[in-house]
Amino acid sequence: MKIVNDKKEAIQELKRISNRTNSECNYKINAIVEEILQEVKTYGDLAVEKYTEKFDGFNPNPMQVSKSELKHAWDTIESNLKQSLEVAHRRIKKFHEQEIPSSFTIKGEHGDIVQRRWTPVKHAGIYIPGGRAAYPSTVLMNAIPAKVAGVQEISMVSPGNSEGKINKTVLAAAYLSGINKVFRIGGAQAIGALAFGTNQIDKVDVISGPGNIYVTTAKKQIYGSTGIDSLAGPSEILIIADETAHSKHIASDLLAQAEHDPLASSILLTTSTRQAKEVLEEIYKRLDDHPRKEICVQSINNWGLIVICENHESCIELSNNFAPEHLEIIALDSKKILGGIDNAGAIFLGKWTPEAVGDYLAGPNHTLPTSGNSRFSGSLGVETFMKNTSIIEFNEKSLKVNSIDIINLAKSEGLHSHANSVQIRFED
Repeated sequence: MKIVNDKKEAIQELKRISNRTNSECNYKINAIVEEILQEVKTYGDLAVEKYTEKFDGFNPNPMQVSKSELKHAWDTIESNLKQSLEVAHRRIKKFHEQEIPSSFTIKGEHGDIVQRRWTPVKHAGIYIPGGRAAYPSTVLMNAIPAKVAGVQEISMVSPGNSEGKINKTVLAAAYLSGINKVFRIGGAQAIGALAFGTNQIDKVDVISGPGNIYVTTAKKQIYGSTGIDSLAGPSEILIIADETAHSKHIASDLLAQAEHDPLASSILLTTSTRQAKEVLEEIYKRLDDHPRKEICVQSINNWGLIVICENHESCIELSNNFAPEHLEIIALDSKKILGGIDNAGAIFLGKWTPEAVGDYLAGPNHTLPTSGNSRFSGSLGVETFMKNTSIIEFNEKSLKVNSIDIINLAKSEGLHSHANSVQIRFED
């Protein structure tokens, strides 16, 4: 893990980390994913089965997990875990219920009416990763806002293990969330099945949920015919700390990010040289007996960074430039630093708010923009599963009053028939 104290070098390092998924191998991945999607579009379930056997090592026929298996998963998980899932579900639902956008109507002085009406999509697909870990929290974070939005049908896909089974806690979370269509498939082929539809899987209107580079590339390629939430890259955390922050807390929070994935990034911006050294020592001490040591080491060594900053203003500038997915502020006056932050997916204030709080049950969604995308986008939410429609109603008087202006604007664009469509209504 690199320590730097030069601002220019820090900017270069942060740029390198932000661009860590942009490489020449992406061209190869694009070609592979394009081929998979085309086969799924053409051959449906047969192609999904073919690629599931190839990449996951089992035949997924039948693909759907039975409703009785979902209920069994819920009934048989440990009581303390069941309670924790219920607490998380309740908090996440309560938060997302406040996100429901309002339709509105504006009435003009001549009787014209304009409206914006919000309605949910009918069918949503959610992707839940498998592989290195199980993510029941991701089930809740995707299914709950869809349910709150009023989506009628949710199809969930998640890769099975070598025996074709999905993690029991993931299935329990799906049952708690009211999802009754769960399919044991993953990868680009699962995205294709949701986007195009097959005999066993219905076509959806929007797909949400994170995945590996193949899943993300597939979402990118089907976007336009099917809606998506975002193109999420590897996870990242940036911590702004002063000398009052505990080095053990910081090291633990950085490792909590590193254990996700070899491409995960953990960054500390601190005003204390002493703290920078202590945190680095603490990280490597904790790695000795870490159960995911190999993943953490790759992440920390390749994409970890500690920057010693001159002052808080420099920390804020570097953070805004990086636009992190997760931002922790652990300082004597965290809220003052917060006032300068413009770009971050989610912000965690003070030493009692580690990122894990937001990952599991605080309420706000944990599906967040990565790779600097928090400069222009935010978290997954209820609106991800909704769309707005404009409704316009003019009467004779309101059209007549506005006709000259419409005609003038149409003629300025050289669109004769646009102007004529207004004029012709008053020729009689």
